[in-house]
Amino acid sequence: MNKNTPHSRARTQHANEGWTFLAESIRNHRTVGSIAPSSKPLANLLADPVLERAPRISNVLEVGAGTGSVTRALLPRLPQGSRLDIVEANAHFAAHLRRLVHGHQNFPDKQEQIRVHNVFVEQLSTDRRYDVIVSGLPFSNFSLWQVEEIMGRYLELLRPGGTLTYFSYCGSRWVRTLLTSRSEARRQLDVKLLLNQYHNQYAIGCWTVWGNLPPAKVWQLRRPIDALGASDISPVKSDVSR
Repeated sequence: MNKNTPHSRARTQHANEGWTFLAESIRNHRTVGSIAPSSKPLANLLADPVLERAPRISNVLEVGAGTGSVTRALLPRLPQGSRLDIVEANAHFAAHLRRLVHGHQNFPDKQEQIRVHNVFVEQLSTDRRYDVIVSGLPFSNFSLWQVEEIMGRYLELLRPGGTLTYFSYCGSRWVRTLLTSRSEARRQLDVKLLLNQYHNQYAIGCWTVWGNLPPAKVWQLRRPIDALGASDISPVKSDVSR
């Protein structure tokens, strides 16, 4: 019996990606915030705003793509003529993502519309504005000022009316609080409070994905539009001293 079926190859590929993800999470804590790729239910929920816009052409930005769990959900959802920019700061993951995109079955029709950028999103050089931004960045790993800078960059890159989706792991802050120093626990709390300010100002939806390891909470934020159609946005700044 031939075991080299599409299903078996996919399982092998996903297993290999799982080991790659684990190795990079140990090697580079700054750019990897988990020990496993996002589950399919989580990836689909993060990618849903692109599907909701269809059949309209969309400019999409994915940040912190890892081994491509969410990228795989985004690719078939992209309407013809859409653009996908993938930002991944980890060089090993960025190389893997380029192979993934080039090997995708629909890639010949989209090769001029998909780009992988091996940079931090703060360093992304573009004049493009995006209808959808999907973030896989591990905010719980970052300092308060880094989260401020990244969220400010997201809102700058979003078109008025555009949506940002990102996720966090349920209960991770409480676990880290028990296992880390007081200063680290304070950093975690400060980041949470800052993100709560963004939720209060811009959130339009929140869902929990229990079928992920660990369970994850997905937030969807929208850059508002004022009555004249212009961007109505004010930066969120933390009151916490650095």
